[in-house]
Amino acid sequence: MTNPTSRRSFITKAAIAAAMAPLAGLPAFGQGYEQAVNRAPKASAPSKLKITEVKCGYIRGSLFVKIYTDQGIWGCGEGVDAIPGTYYLVKNFGERIKGQNPLNVHRLFEDIRKSGFFQGAQSGMYVAVLSAIEAALWDLAGKALQLPVYQLLGGKFRDKIRVYCDTALYQQHLPKPADFAEAATKAKNMGFNAIKFDLDQANDPNKYDRYNWTASPAELQRMYDQLSAARQAVGPEIDICADMHGRYDAVTAQAITKRLEPLNLMWLEEPIPAENVEAYKLITESTSTPICAGENHYLAYGFRRMLETGAVDIVMPDLQKCGGLGEGQRIANLANLYYVPFAPHMVASFLGAMACAHVCAAVPNFMIMEWQSYFHTQPMFKEIVTYDGEWVKDSFITVSDKPGIGVEINEAGMKKYAIPGVPFFE
Repeated sequence: MTNPTSRRSFITKAAIAAAMAPLAGLPAFGQGYEQAVNRAPKASAPSKLKITEVKCGYIRGSLFVKIYTDQGIWGCGEGVDAIPGTYYLVKNFGERIKGQNPLNVHRLFEDIRKSGFFQGAQSGMYVAVLSAIEAALWDLAGKALQLPVYQLLGGKFRDKIRVYCDTALYQQHLPKPADFAEAATKAKNMGFNAIKFDLDQANDPNKYDRYNWTASPAELQRMYDQLSAARQAVGPEIDICADMHGRYDAVTAQAITKRLEPLNLMWLEEPIPAENVEAYKLITESTSTPICAGENHYLAYGFRRMLETGAVDIVMPDLQKCGGLGEGQRIANLANLYYVPFAPHMVASFLGAMACAHVCAAVPNFMIMEWQSYFHTQPMFKEIVTYDGEWVKDSFITVSDKPGIGVEINEAGMKKYAIPGVPFFE
C-alpha cells in the first residue's frame, strides 16, 4: 500500500518545483514520473470489470474452473461428484456470463440458475457446475477488491476452522477392528481431535445379498466392533463420526444408531438415502446418536423441509456441489434459525477446502469441516495447487487473508493428472 505521507510529500515538492522551474529554465521536479504515469495504460475501475472467458479442466472427481477478465484478473473455483461429462455445460455457462461484471456474484448466480429451470437447475450436474462457477466469481471479486472471500461474505467469526480427518479406511478391503484402532491412533498422533470412518460394506460376507438394504445381525455387530475398537484406542476426548453413505434401510438405521449410543459418536452420517426426509425424522427421534445428512442435497431449498421438520441434528452440505459459497452461507444461516450446526462435507482439493473454510469462518453456527487423509498421502494434491502457507495444524485450518480464496490452481501440475480425451483449459 502507498504511504500517504510520502505521497503527500512527493506531490508538495512537485508543486513547488513546478512553480519555480520556469524561473530556473529547468524541467519541473517529477515531470518525467508524471509523463510516465500518463503514458501507462489504466485498468478500468472494478465497476467496469468484464468477464472475457471461462475455461476448465478435469481431474478424477473434480472440475476446476478459471474465469478471466479484461483486466488480467482471474478467479478459480471447483466442483465435485456430479461433474462428469459437463465440459460443454461449463462453456455454455461461460457464454451466459461473458461481458458481465464478475463482482455481481449473486446476480450472475441467479441469472444462470433461473435461466435453467427447464434444464435441470434444481440439482445434480447443473448445480455442481454452477457451484464451481460461483466459487470462481467470489475468488475473482476478492482479487479485484483486494479482500479475502470471508470479508465479502460479511466478515469472520473465527480465524481457524476445525476439521475432522476422514481416515479413508475403505470397507472394500474388509478392515478388522484392529485396523480401525490403528487408523484412529494414527490420526490422533497427527494432531487431529476428530476422525471419521466408513461403515457400509457392500462385500461383507454376512450380507444377505447386495440389493437387500437390511443389515444382518453379524453386520451390525461388525459395525459396532469396528467403532468400539477406535473409541478404545483414542479415548473419550476425541470425536468419532461414521458414514453409511445412504446404503441401508430405516430398520437398519434405527438398529445401529441404538447400538452405537454408548460410543458417544459426534454423528452417524446418512444411514439411509437422502430423498426421504420423513424417514430421517423417524430415525433421529429414535436415538440419542446425532444424525447428520445433506451432502446429497442441493441449494438452500433442498434443506428447508429437513430443517422445518427436525429431520436431522446436523446439516452437512457439500459447497462444491450444493450451489457454491454464497449458497453454503444461506444454508448455514437457514440452519441457524433452527439451532442446527453446520458441518460441511468436503471431498475436493485444497482449493475447495480453503474456499469452504471462508464460509465456515463467516457463519456463527459452524461446527466442523471434513478434511481428507489423501492430502497427506497423495503427492497430486500438493502439485495441483499453489499455496505458501501451512495446510492444517492440530486439527485446524487457518483461514487465508489473501485476496480471494487465497489458493491458486497450478495448471502445469494439473496437466499430468488431467482426464484423457477431455479439453484442458481450452
